[in-house]
Amino acid sequence: MKNLFKLTGIAALLLMGVGCSEEFLEEKPTEFLTTDQIAEAAEKNPDVVAGTLNGIYALMIETGTGGTTNHDDFGHKGYDIYGDMLSGDMALSVSTYGWYRSDITEFQAPQDFTRTRNYMVWRYYYRIIRSANTVIDALGGNDAIPELEENQRIMGQAKAIRAHSYFYLIQYFTKEYAPDALVLPIYDDLQDQNGPKVPMSEIFALIESDLNSAITLLEGFNRGNKTQINKYVAEAMLAYVYGFKGNQWQEVYNLTSDVINNGGFTLMSSEEVLGGFNDLSTSGWMWGVDLTLDNELGLVSWWGQVDRFTYSYAWAGDAKAIDSGLYAQIPDNDVRKLQFKAPTGGYADLMPLDKFYDPARSIGGQSPVTTDYVFMRVAEMYLLNAEAAAHIGQDAITPLKTLLSQRIPDVTYLDALSGQALMDEIYLQTRIELWGEGKSYLALKRNKGTVVRGANHLSFVGESIPYNDERLTFEIPEAEILYNPFIDSQNP
Repeated sequence: MKNLFKLTGIAALLLMGVGCSEEFLEEKPTEFLTTDQIAEAAEKNPDVVAGTLNGIYALMIETGTGGTTNHDDFGHKGYDIYGDMLSGDMALSVSTYGWYRSDITEFQAPQDFTRTRNYMVWRYYYRIIRSANTVIDALGGNDAIPELEENQRIMGQAKAIRAHSYFYLIQYFTKEYAPDALVLPIYDDLQDQNGPKVPMSEIFALIESDLNSAITLLEGFNRGNKTQINKYVAEAMLAYVYGFKGNQWQEVYNLTSDVINNGGFTLMSSEEVLGGFNDLSTSGWMWGVDLTLDNELGLVSWWGQVDRFTYSYAWAGDAKAIDSGLYAQIPDNDVRKLQFKAPTGGYADLMPLDKFYDPARSIGGQSPVTTDYVFMRVAEMYLLNAEAAAHIGQDAITPLKTLLSQRIPDVTYLDALSGQALMDEIYLQTRIELWGEGKSYLALKRNKGTVVRGANHLSFVGESIPYNDERLTFEIPEAEILYNPFIDSQNP
């Protein structure tokens, strides 16, 4: 039976109006319960604050959380698409309705702070942060360790979610790790209102503190379903954080090794990677969302933008496809090449018709959406483990072979690789394995790569675009500049 999470009455009261700028910084909005009221109730009944936490998980998939009615405004998975397209690995190969074309694939939003897509990303992640602060404050604040074990688990998840949101803000609004650069405002409790940009090092200090605390608080936590964050998901988040910094590869190696060896996850088999990526119970999935009819998702969803077998834009005329240059680098005997429709000159060329699909496989058929969302897979940890091992002179071949042995018949070619050639192979395999899952943009920045768009893109074909190009990073939005007196147009 599918595990459901829904906004409870209390969670809805707390979260339905959380926004950004002056809207979400009202200290004690009268239509909400106060933190003191929640805290008092939670001391006796953890279900009170658990409902608020479930509300945050619900916000992660809810439409309109970026503050618009746009059909690309549907929570975290929406911004996974932004990242995949900015990285160049996901091509908008046919555009009939125009979603993603000008602002994302033609880079207009990253070059113009008045464009709505800057605001959507900003508003969504700060909304999640504000909501996480509600839970953390209700349980005693940043330094508290709740007395009840259930509340410790809730605190751990809230801190991990807050860290996750700050990390993605850093990804989308900065070019690379620069400790002294003033980048974003930081809000770590409900008393924080409008604030100035702070050094990146300060934001990373909060992210790392949150995740280390979460790992401790979630030790031994047997989550009810994979929608919840457990210790191993928090460890994976922290591994990504250290990887982006680029100077703590031993920690990345240790964290990913623990997830691989002790997390209880199994790599997806060659059959499973052709099985639709539509079921949260898949053993290789670490974190995701079990979607049901109660979630009321349809056209405005990740599936509604990517899957041709859903009532979707992908079916109706906005095709999302693997970059043709990346596709050409997949060996013919690699099972992952079968995930994509081979080139024939037709509409469906290089769409992920055998990677992401509703099990009924009726073109344009699924409505409403009940196929699940994947946020994180254990395959990511094998690839990141290999990447870290290559940086610190450890065995990077074994984790890479373990993964690729499920994808290609002969992995012995890896034995001849070392140095930069090995690093390049790990990066390539990361792009292939995780295509369409929102990780290509992270890998591009972490590896300081260069985008070269293939022939099936609609713009900038063949142009080399480095990871730190202005066009790949969003601008602090106009709304924040207007309503936050500490950030102005002269210092956006």
